[in-house]
Amino acid sequence: MKALAVSEDRRNLEDIRKLAAGVGQLSELVCHEGSLAGLSTLPVKGEVEVLMLDCRHGSVAPLTDLERLSAFYPGLSTILIVDQESPELLLRALRLGVREVIKAPLSREDIQAAFQRIEQKARAAHGSEGRVLAFMSCKGGSGASFLATNLGYALAERSGKRVLLIDLNLQFGDAVLYVSDHRPNICLPDITRDIQHLDMALLKSAMIEVLPNFGVLAAPEDPTQSVDIRPTQIESLIRFARANFDYVILDVGRSLDTCTIQALDLAERIYPVLQLTLPFLRDAKRLFDVYRSLDYPLEKVRPILNRVERSSGELTEQDAEKLLIYKIFATVPNHYKSVTASVNQGIPILKLDAGSPVARSLQELSDQISERPQVRSQGLLSRLFART
Repeated sequence: MKALAVSEDRRNLEDIRKLAAGVGQLSELVCHEGSLAGLSTLPVKGEVEVLMLDCRHGSVAPLTDLERLSAFYPGLSTILIVDQESPELLLRALRLGVREVIKAPLSREDIQAAFQRIEQKARAAHGSEGRVLAFMSCKGGSGASFLATNLGYALAERSGKRVLLIDLNLQFGDAVLYVSDHRPNICLPDITRDIQHLDMALLKSAMIEVLPNFGVLAAPEDPTQSVDIRPTQIESLIRFARANFDYVILDVGRSLDTCTIQALDLAERIYPVLQLTLPFLRDAKRLFDVYRSLDYPLEKVRPILNRVERSSGELTEQDAEKLLIYKIFATVPNHYKSVTASVNQGIPILKLDAGSPVARSLQELSDQISERPQVRSQGLLSRLFART
């Protein structure tokens, strides 16, 4: 969010500038020394989303200017900074629709919390709470972690939305290795242990940033660190992530425990990943029976066939659908060379080899999930006539 800070006191303004630095939701802060009425030019409508207005020293004068400004900017959120919460000031502020009042002395935590509440209210008002997508292996070696991480990259790159991948394979998770060569200093158990104080600053400190709008929250290196993680902590983490990201991708591994089931319950869609072999189909059938026992509707479960070969004499997509009683949502072709290079180098396949069959398939899958309009390719004659 972009914010405008206004204060008639230079020291107060510098105080606001320093403390607002590093606030997760704040992308840009413009500071104005003086009154609202003294602004030489008003910001373009929509250019500023949050106004930080200094009303310290008991002054209510800035609220008069705010009342005039609010008529032109009905969507503007305001944070008032006061040193005395006088009934007169608070009442006038409430009548102007102000819901965020911070009492001096200022702290970064108070500013962060105010911006967080503003963002969450804005997202709720527009019905834009993020989507939770869970990827699950039907059998070891299915490639679910590869698909989850690389799909997260594709969604972030192609849609421009904010994407967070949470590695919930608590014993042997290694999702971050598929898209980065960095190792996290903070991982999932560190977040869940302090879940009551979770905010964007804490979450960002733990995330491995792959793109500016795509991060990964890693599973622990030591499996014993995850022993104390509880389903309620997983629920709180997912709900917080859903309120702050457009897409939350869960790599839940293969085990079915209370934490996994909690994550699956909260997911909008589940993408079980399997291959066209009898052992995979057998394990997939068992897993899908569990989904039915949990009363998950058919439309929630969307199987993905991975490493599909188009040679004759093998099982087909139709065979899988007949056995599993679920329609296959997507298929990803086998291309050993590009996938192996991507995994070994820790570079997303769309970045390493965007022209590979697997990369193209992931682009199509991300567009399908995000409902991105498909651009129809022009034929040769159309391109020739377009140049004339």
